[in-house]
Amino acid sequence: MTTQAEHRMPTAVPPDDPTALLPASEPIRFLNDDGGAAPGDAHGRYQRPPTELLRRAYRAMVVGRRFDAQATALTKQGRLAVYPSSRGQEACEIGAVLALRDTDWLFPTYRDTMALVSRGIDPVEALTLLRGSWHCGYDPIATRTAPQCTPLATHAPHAVGLAYAATRRGEDTVALAVVGDGGTSEGDFHEAMNFAAVFHAPVVFLVQNNGFAISVPLSRQTAAPSLAHKGVGYGVRGERVDGNDPVAVMAVLIDAVESARAGGGPVLVEAHTYRVEPHTNADDDARYRGHDEVEAWKRRDPIARLEAHLRAGGDLTDDDVTAAREAGEAFAADVRTRLAAEPTGDPADLFAHVYAEPTPQLREQARWLAEELDAGEAR
Repeated sequence: MTTQAEHRMPTAVPPDDPTALLPASEPIRFLNDDGGAAPGDAHGRYQRPPTELLRRAYRAMVVGRRFDAQATALTKQGRLAVYPSSRGQEACEIGAVLALRDTDWLFPTYRDTMALVSRGIDPVEALTLLRGSWHCGYDPIATRTAPQCTPLATHAPHAVGLAYAATRRGEDTVALAVVGDGGTSEGDFHEAMNFAAVFHAPVVFLVQNNGFAISVPLSRQTAAPSLAHKGVGYGVRGERVDGNDPVAVMAVLIDAVESARAGGGPVLVEAHTYRVEPHTNADDDARYRGHDEVEAWKRRDPIARLEAHLRAGGDLTDDDVTAAREAGEAFAADVRTRLAAEPTGDPADLFAHVYAEPTPQLREQARWLAEELDAGEAR
């Protein structure tokens, strides 16, 4: 039987020195823009991940980018209703996945399909929602991956609740919630941060600051020194990292996840990155940003930087690069082939899962649709 003492909720202990919660003055970096070594003092408290893990990250990033390009192409063919590209953000997508154990949970946004497939989720299942289906396509419990969240930051409280529940059960599960910079302006984000801090939940919030909330620049969203600085107001340790430096992203996220697992409480990581492609295929990004800005960020490409770093150390060969690219092509071809089949579905499902008890209005709409379908078959 569980005792009253075992039910006692863990609570945060304010640090003696609140400045310990503040992020570094500049984003953590291991690599320069060309893949060369950044100064040693740019690493802060963090250790370079093992070379074999970086090699895995490189291959996953190459495959992920090819998948991303294929999914974007499928929107132009009408196979997907929409696809939010994460090209240019590969270091964040893969870094999040490789920082977690299989028993940990990932809470992704709509832009994180690359992270899902990199975690081993079937790409056709991962794209099910983007084909217009009512469900997410994969089993969240089996994959330890929550459904991709379209409303901004509403999944952040869910991540905190799951992590806190795991703590109460005596598990060492960590939840990693991915949020965009626009999501940090939402109430759910702040409520999640506060709850996580007060109850010392093992959660890592990864903010992919890619510069724009659709067309709204960061300068119109916050006057804070950085998004990571917001953590101190809640008692959450914050950190900033160069989101296009795969070595730095993995070093910081691995540290954050293991700190949360060890009882260190929540961590807020802001990754400074950039969305190279438009928000979605329905967005005209030329209306709010210039060509030169996009090209400048392309020169900080995370895959090229990691490739240069590994080659310089003799840890990546031409054969390795070729093998990664061929794996990407095979992955894309499989996705292309299987998504060529027309999806099947029952139109009545549109109304089946809206409410546990359908409202009279919903029943009426369902009846209208059924009558129209019957009339169409009769013609």
